[in-house]
Amino acid sequence: MLTLPEEHRKLFKDPFGELYREITDILPLLSQKTVFTVGDVVTHNLRKAGITPAVGIIDGYTMRSPCNRASAVSGESICVKNPAGTLTDELVAAIEYAVEHPPLTILVDGEEDLAVIPMVLAAPLGSVVLYGQPNEGVVLRTVTPGAQETARAFLERFVRSEG
Repeated sequence: MLTLPEEHRKLFKDPFGELYREITDILPLLSQKTVFTVGDVVTHNLRKAGITPAVGIIDGYTMRSPCNRASAVSGESICVKNPAGTLTDELVAAIEYAVEHPPLTILVDGEEDLAVIPMVLAAPLGSVVLYGQPNEGVVLRTVTPGAQETARAFLERFVRSEG
């Protein structure tokens, strides 16, 4: 398991991509793109707009409160454990599997907030990862070699431990 030390958590407060106020602002940019989502509200709102993500990662919560929106995508579901502030090997393996076997929902027992990092590493170049930025909007991250390099640099801030 990888754990993000407390002193590095502030680095993850800034958007890892382009921030948009509303999902509707992003919809025109998604044409002909494979889309991956992290978060219940983003996954729900994208589906409500008629777009099913290839992979949706949800935990049943939004801003630490229960989310009662049906967010599951079509296809298979995988349940994984991932405590807050961590990236478990189980979650990373599920993301890698899901990217190869869409459509798929990853249901996280714990917290999915940091899953955007391994998702950017696993997703194909040219695809798009969307996630919510609390109280600000939706972040769109196009998967490019530069985005993957930044994601790898983020991972270097984590500490490996036995979970």
